[in-house]
Amino acid sequence: MKNIIPTLKKTGKILLGVILTLVVVLLCLFFIYDEKLPEGKQSVEADQLASKMLKAVHHEAYKQTRYLEWTFVGQHHYKWDKKQQLVAVEWDDITVHLNIQNPDSSTVLVNDVEVNDDSRSEIIETAIGYFNNDSFWLSAPQKIFDSGTERRIVLLENDEKGLLVSYTSGGNTPGDSYLWLLDESGLPSAFKMWVSVIPLGGVKATWEPWKTTESGALICSNHKLLFLDISMGEVKAWN
Repeated sequence: MKNIIPTLKKTGKILLGVILTLVVVLLCLFFIYDEKLPEGKQSVEADQLASKMLKAVHHEAYKQTRYLEWTFVGQHHYKWDKKQQLVAVEWDDITVHLNIQNPDSSTVLVNDVEVNDDSRSEIIETAIGYFNNDSFWLSAPQKIFDSGTERRIVLLENDEKGLLVSYTSGGNTPGDSYLWLLDESGLPSAFKMWVSVIPLGGVKATWEPWKTTESGALICSNHKLLFLDISMGEVKAWN
């Protein structure tokens, strides 16, 4: 016992050091990266800039796209039939054939065996949450006129104009806002986020390079967020 006590004390000091280091890192990130949500004004000009952005990302081709297939950070695989509003969501040993408009009619499979017990509803809710988040990272530029959105012009430091899009309802996290940074054609290069799941305001994620898919829609399949890569894998889009 006498030999164990010093070891425990040493382990406790190491753990305390790790915790203090993490706290310092988080505080540094907060002071370096945290920004207040910028003010902007809803206006016709904001909607015009949003329309320019939609044109740049080939929104009409995206609307006509029937099927989208991608894998979010190597973990969640999707095959989405936009016309029927059905999506196969796969992760681990689970497959959910999700009916987006009527989730209760969805089918849940675990190891290819249909599930009808009490866990079914929870699995469907998990699939909905995954789909809402992961499809946003795939097609957020296409959603700037969705129901419940507000658009504002924000004057940037270089006298260029950014498009601030706020989601007042819908999805899993209403209240989130995104400041789109655009090139001269209206094509996004990045956005800054003010979202409930990230304690820092104004964290930047890249939206480039862009790829023209088989359907003609433009897709950005990889984003850099701080030290993370958020990959959509090999994205396919066709009619």
